[in-house]
Amino acid sequence: MSTMFPHIAQPLKLRQKTLRNRISFGAYTANMSENGLPAERHLGYYTERALGGAAMIVVEPIPVHGTGVLTRGNFRHSDDAIIPGFRKITDACHELGSVMIHQLYHIGQHGDADNSFMPNWSPSGLPSYHDSNGSHQMTDAQIEELIDSFVRAASRAYKSGFDGIELFAAYHAVIDQFWTPWSNRRDDRWGGSFMNRMRFSTRIAERIRNVCGQDFIVGMAVSMDEDIEVSLNIESMQEIIAYHDQRGLIDYVTCGTGSYFDFYKLIPTVFYAENLGAGYAEKLKLVTKHAKVQAESHIRTPENANIVIGQGQADMVSIVRGQIADPHLVNKALNDNPEQIRSCISCNQMCWGRRNRDYWISCLINPSAGREFEWGGDRFIPSNKPRRILVVGGGPAGLEAARVAAERGHNVTLVEAGPKLGGQFRLAGIQPRRGQIADLINWYERQLQKLQVNVRLNTYFEAPEISEFGAESIILATGSLPSGTGFQRALPQLDSIPGVDKENVFSVEDIMNRSARPGKRIILLDDNGHWQGGGTALHLAEQKHKVTIITGWPAVAFELARSHSDWPLRKALKKLGVSWKTESAITEWHGDAATILDLASNKKSRIKADCLVLATTNVSANELSRELQNEDNIYSIGDALAPRYANMAIYEGRKIALSL
Repeated sequence: MSTMFPHIAQPLKLRQKTLRNRISFGAYTANMSENGLPAERHLGYYTERALGGAAMIVVEPIPVHGTGVLTRGNFRHSDDAIIPGFRKITDACHELGSVMIHQLYHIGQHGDADNSFMPNWSPSGLPSYHDSNGSHQMTDAQIEELIDSFVRAASRAYKSGFDGIELFAAYHAVIDQFWTPWSNRRDDRWGGSFMNRMRFSTRIAERIRNVCGQDFIVGMAVSMDEDIEVSLNIESMQEIIAYHDQRGLIDYVTCGTGSYFDFYKLIPTVFYAENLGAGYAEKLKLVTKHAKVQAESHIRTPENANIVIGQGQADMVSIVRGQIADPHLVNKALNDNPEQIRSCISCNQMCWGRRNRDYWISCLINPSAGREFEWGGDRFIPSNKPRRILVVGGGPAGLEAARVAAERGHNVTLVEAGPKLGGQFRLAGIQPRRGQIADLINWYERQLQKLQVNVRLNTYFEAPEISEFGAESIILATGSLPSGTGFQRALPQLDSIPGVDKENVFSVEDIMNRSARPGKRIILLDDNGHWQGGGTALHLAEQKHKVTIITGWPAVAFELARSHSDWPLRKALKKLGVSWKTESAITEWHGDAATILDLASNKKSRIKADCLVLATTNVSANELSRELQNEDNIYSIGDALAPRYANMAIYEGRKIALSL
């Protein structure tokens, strides 16, 4: 048993099953189905987390009815064809020691007709918060049909080898819509009084138990969003959970945060406190006598989970993004090796960010997520031909390439021109709220040391030195540099902004590495709509600068909408007095002011400032690749290949190292 994490190491009885520890891998829409069926991508994804020690795995939600389809990667509803694929997953994960649960859902009024091609069924016909559609108020017969759909879905889960199901009553989905007076305005047997509003979930749970047997686990997922006036408050949720607990309708309840009213707390980013759901879980634990209580929502680490359980706030903890980032998180913790865990950085860029675009999910820091069936998970097969490898550049691409190549038994040397590893990623970690990036770079440093990678800092290699080094494979991860032109996508006819060559024009890199001395009033041109501009503006505002953001996008941090970081970032900027002009561009920098073009009206204005800061697309630092293009075994990766974000750098670093 772990001496560092004794609370999460304890087993837990859940109905007729015993969980081997207190950490589960909760439900998260992986969106990986192939033609609506679970296949090899799903099998690899879930078995890797079972191998990594997850005590219970809650497989992502399946819509129980055609009116509840939400993503194009959803499993088929109402179709026994899913059973063989799920049976492969449950058999494999059972063999590895995990209890297997399947989440069942219907999102009621918050559907997506673009995917379902059906009206959203709901208790009272209120609008969707997922898009701008309305919904259909169910008839009594349709409510009974939907209940039957839940029961049939549970029966398929039973036949698929699952140990139980989890009813999705979180986020103001259909079960929550029946519970909540705001969304349940019915005057029949399904609405009005408390008992009537409980009838829908009661019928579902009772019938599932009757069909699937007394040993079948029935869980329930709920969430709290008390900032929204019409949502249920914690006292109401306590009453609801106590009702279900007293009647033996549920065996456990999972409590998270957020709802369709406020997507941002569903999968909290760096702007939210850690252990966000623990306090709510603790209050639900006060009213349960039989059901176990699970906490989730931004409980990122084993340390956090151990505290939550040790303080009696919950019986178990769901860590989802943490086990996407490192599928072996549980085993590393229980073996008292937490320093080996590659911790989630709460960026949401490849998990929620890809799901937001309706792709299958992955992970910025673990590109094997979703590719386990191709890449063998986060376990690397030794090379059958170890070789001497030189990695040039210590940013995220170079770090990952060096690490994985060394894991596979290669003799690796990494040279970095600067005094520290991390490249521009290290600068990103200096931005407010983003210190988890610095933690990741520290993890890389520990890994390279453990793997005996020869790291040479302050070492600038030119082409002849690289050729003379004698490496059998050379990986160029030299990154990118600011273009210095201020090119704006909205004004493609301007290769550069007139006046951009003046001394008081800086890049965001100049600001974050403290090589610039900006004045009090700053104009920040943000052409990317990502963290470079918004995060740097936040940094400057915290340093008491008066910042005005100019962006061609329709909103500041527009590109961060897919990771649900945009609104919290804008709120933080506004609180610090940052102002902005959207759908605008800079036509000239005068040294003491900028001419601003309103792209909608074509009108110009002038804003005075002491300096101009550019957050624009970089250019590849690819001189070495051009000079060495006739050499054999030369590989360019990351920004050296094309300027992009850290997710592609780490992906390419791992991919090239796996190929050598």
